[in-house]
Amino acid sequence: MSDKRPIPRVGAVSYLNTVPLVWGMLHGPEREAVDLSFSIPSLCAQRVEEGIIDVGLVPVAEIARQALEIVPGVGITCRGAVRSILLFSRVPWPRVRILAADASSRTSVQLARVILQERFGVAPGITPQEPVLNEMLARSDAALVIGDPALRLQPDKLPYECLDLGAEWLALTGLPMVFAAWAGKPGIPLAALEQITCGSYLFGKGRIEDIVEQEHAARGITAELAERYLSHHIRFELGADEQKGLEAFLELADLPRRSVVQSVV
Repeated sequence: MSDKRPIPRVGAVSYLNTVPLVWGMLHGPEREAVDLSFSIPSLCAQRVEEGIIDVGLVPVAEIARQALEIVPGVGITCRGAVRSILLFSRVPWPRVRILAADASSRTSVQLARVILQERFGVAPGITPQEPVLNEMLARSDAALVIGDPALRLQPDKLPYECLDLGAEWLALTGLPMVFAAWAGKPGIPLAALEQITCGSYLFGKGRIEDIVEQEHAARGITAELAERYLSHHIRFELGADEQKGLEAFLELADLPRRSVVQSVV
């Protein structure tokens, strides 16, 4: 991306957990600084790979696969229960042989693989399906639901076993889990993009109440859940512990590390 290009083409993810990161791009000082579009995580990664956008909020598994450069500063992380990445099973966990997965994010699928292997010693086959839980479990032993569809579920009221993969990751490693970060192909102007992405997040960080009020009903969840999710479950700042967590995930998931972990902070 050269200095002559008018403004960077930025691809964000259409889930609630992204909204604080792009609030400044939507409503604040960064609004005129980017050409912003939205998609699901896997498509966002594909659009970076195809050169349709310059930088996107890309799942870390795809950052590793494509050898992308991470824009330091902010992303999507958790340290403990994340609430929006849920693994359900209709059979005891050691008997899981087929996992139906919402394939919107390759990182979440890889995390499910890691948890099932490390905790229960199973390596199920993966079948992609739309995130409709009962339909997923009609054909498979377990189901992975992520993002807003997971937020609309009430695990304690369902007749299935449920694991929150953020909590499982912390129990396994003692580290935060990094799900996605702003990233693009090598050569992107990291300093300029860091200023935009961090500025946009700081604008959103101070306006969580406004975000909850505007977003919760459209996403089919209560204001209480939306506030708790954005204020307690999801974390946005990338630091040294997040770098360690990312490195551990890439190692356990057997994904290429390349220079990914050097560029988080």
